Amino acid sequence: MAFASGLRFAINSQLPAGFPFLTYFPVVIVTAFVLGTRAGVLTAIWSGLASWYWFVPPFAAFTLEHSQRIALLFYAFITGTEIALVHWMQRSNRLLVAEREANARLADTRELLFRELQHRVSNNLQMVAALLTVQRRGVTDDSARAALDEAARRLQTVGKISRQLYDPTGSGQQLGSFLDQLARDVIETSTHRKVEHRVISESNASVTPEAAIPLALVVAESIANAIEHGFVDGRPDARLEIRLTAAQDQRLAVEIEDNGVGLPDGFTLDGSDSLGLRIATMLAGQLGGSYTLGPGAGSKGALARLELPLEPT
Repeated sequence: MAFASGLRFAINSQLPAGFPFLTYFPVVIVTAFVLGTRAGVLTAIWSGLASWYWFVPPFAAFTLEHSQRIALLFYAFITGTEIALVHWMQRSNRLLVAEREANARLADTRELLFRELQHRVSNNLQMVAALLTVQRRGVTDDSARAALDEAARRLQTVGKISRQLYDPTGSGQQLGSFLDQLARDVIETSTHRKVEHRVISESNASVTPEAAIPLALVVAESIANAIEHGFVDGRPDARLEIRLTAAQDQRLAVEIEDNGVGLPDGFTLDGSDSLGLRIATMLAGQLGGSYTLGPGAGSKGALARLELPLEPT
């Protein structure tokens, strides 16, 4: 207020009549903004008295004639409006900050609950797989034991990858990193032998949460099939190459090629009695795509190919 009064005295000779409160309005706004509403009100009162005494004629006197009433009412209206606007603005800012903090806490809680749910789902699947393994010990029929082994392996695979299948935000995942981690999990679940793998990604496509599980199961089944049948000779240089490429007509191709013993003579996918291959074909159809299995490059090994739309249906 002292600064405003000094400034008003300094420019008094340069101002025409009728500007007694000119330098006080900014002081009221700044005080209310920095120190709060109460300080702004007190500053407005003391500034009004100072300008009334020094700059409202008759000067150096607190007279209250009609002209002084009009001037003071004008001053009170302007400063009151300033203080009210500053108060409402600061209140809105406080509410906005509080809402952002609440939203941040809710987001953290949602992610924590989501991770906990995924953890429990994964643990439950692993437990079911373990129960199937225990049940297998009491089964003597070879085909039944093999079926239980396959079911336990699939459950273990889904249990291991379930934590990365979905994102709490609902967004898709980059297929390159997704397939790399999937291959690691399937290899670890399917065999104790060393199997090298490489993922070559030539597309930036992502997998939606709805397509994640069927896509993962098709690729996992192809990898497990290569390990079980392609590397049956126990070769020390077992390798898998997973390629992600863009096909024609806005389609995406996922290829899994091994350097194993290859397919049996006369093999056809339609004529195969493998439950895993039938599941892979069915899931590929659910994704709006196709699944094929044939010889690898140079008729060596096997090449499984999953082709699907870029936006799976």
